Amino acid sequence: MMADNDWKKRLGVVYSTDPSFKFSEEPAPEEEETLEAGKQKLIVTIDRSGRAGKQVTLVKGFIGKEEDLAALGKTLKVKCGVGGSVKNGEIAIQGDLRDKVTKLLIDLGYKAKRGN
Repeated sequence: MMADNDWKKRLGVVYSTDPSFKFSEEPAPEEEETLEAGKQKLIVTIDRSGRAGKQVTLVKGFIGKEEDLAALGKTLKVKCGVGGSVKNGEIAIQGDLRDKVTKLLIDLGYKAKRGN
């Protein structure tokens, strides 16, 4: 059980000389509920910037929980047989697989369109 006075929660907090000051943690923002697959509007694009010229297929526009996004990312990576990652609300798939990823998303019931 963690102590009430856990110092790691207070990193970056400036010291207060007020004796009545009580540190209170801001509540974490609630995640949005995941929309049904048919209501999601996903855009599949390609990106090369900041990746040493390597091509990466990005899936943007997912609305929902991080766990659901990670599960979708894992499904796409397995079906494409490549690596990738899920960060900042985007799924990154290694290589230029825009057509294949778009088709997979449509087969899974998502509204997906190919960008650039």
